[in-house]
Amino acid sequence: MVLGVLVTQLVGGVIWSAQLRNKSEIETRIAAQHLAHSAVSAIRYFKSLPANYRPLMIQQLREMGGTRFFVNANATPILLTPIGKNALADMASQTVLKTLREELPFLSGFKLAFAWPDDLNVSDDGLKIADLPDNWVQHILLIKPNPAPILVIQIQLEPGQWLYLAALMPNPYFLESNGPLSPDRLMLQALSLAAVLLLSILVVRWTTRPLAALSDAAEAFGKGDTVPDLPETGSREFVKTARAFRAMRDRIKRYLEDREKLFASISHDLRTPITRLKLRTELLDDDAMRADFHEDLDELDMMVKGALQSVKDSDIHENRTEVRLDPLIQRMIRDAQMAGHAVAFTESGLTVMAKPLALKRAIGNLFDNALFYGERVTISVRRHAINSSEQGIDNRELDDIKIEIRDHGPGVPEDAFSSLFQPYLRLAHGREQNVGGMGLGLGIARNIIQAHGGELLLANHAEGGLVATIVLPHR
Repeated sequence: MVLGVLVTQLVGGVIWSAQLRNKSEIETRIAAQHLAHSAVSAIRYFKSLPANYRPLMIQQLREMGGTRFFVNANATPILLTPIGKNALADMASQTVLKTLREELPFLSGFKLAFAWPDDLNVSDDGLKIADLPDNWVQHILLIKPNPAPILVIQIQLEPGQWLYLAALMPNPYFLESNGPLSPDRLMLQALSLAAVLLLSILVVRWTTRPLAALSDAAEAFGKGDTVPDLPETGSREFVKTARAFRAMRDRIKRYLEDREKLFASISHDLRTPITRLKLRTELLDDDAMRADFHEDLDELDMMVKGALQSVKDSDIHENRTEVRLDPLIQRMIRDAQMAGHAVAFTESGLTVMAKPLALKRAIGNLFDNALFYGERVTISVRRHAINSSEQGIDNRELDDIKIEIRDHGPGVPEDAFSSLFQPYLRLAHGREQNVGGMGLGLGIARNIIQAHGGELLLANHAEGGLVATIVLPHR
């Protein structure tokens, strides 16, 4: 928005400046021609007077007033200090000089220059404008409080006779009309820009504030928190979005509730026929066949329980609270050490906002896997600083909590990483180490961590073994 407004003002300023410059040049050329014709008339008049009458006429004009020019007679031309380089002033001087030469071809000595009234000499004896009586110049020249540039024309009427004419342009401040970057105009443009930007910021904030509420609601709903209804206020598009979000949230909640009821019903309904089948297998005379039936029924019972556990463990209804990671992990380590496992852990003193039971289940699944498949386990917890601008949020520093659980086992083949989270999938060495497993632990852990807004990463360690990294937002 800032760039667009600035570019628009710049383009508009360039066009306006070009038009203003063209208009100023036309007006200055016409004004210079009128001034030149007036100077021609004055020069012809003084040229027609005898040389000894000229001082008397000049004195009479000063006393009577009403003339356009300040006039003086000098024996030699006066040395002037011209104003700085200016295109309009140069054009006006050239126009006046051209007119004088066309109208007064019998005169050859012309000296023209624009000068500021400060320290402007008017006679060959060093007399300055400031030394003259006010009534001589106050109605002809602008000396104070805001001096205007004075056009000085010096013409040689006869040898040793120079006529000195000083006058203002019809627009005394014509040099300023060519400047588009005057303080007043810059102030007006700055105020316009500030007003546009202020209104734009207010409109954008009014438009995006409901979107921020929608973003927070979507993030909270994704984490399983209670989400209040979004207010149906704001733009028409946001009202439609809020209604669509509420309908989507209700559909997802109904789906989750129906899924949980469905699995609970399946578990309950299958438990009775499985029990009946187990009782009937006891009536079989063939011991081998009876054992096969029992094994199949036990496997079926375990699969039903595992599926129900997968649903329940990934949808634990808890409120988020501040969880101290050190005591949570140390309780798991204490039980493992009592069973004879070697676990290395260094306290970190870090906390994280999470659902305690769900987070314990996720870390416990990964920890149990490490104990089953590795010779010993190393756990580390650390804070990792990230730059939020990389995530498109805003430019401030955020923190991640990383929990690394490393076993010292054989690791995982590289081609198997893509399928590790699939339910009921178990690798060959996993089946050997843990006969009673169902292959659901990794999937449950990942679902819980993702519900916390985190991520579960798996990778082989360079020195052997598998490293499971839980990345959770600090707050």
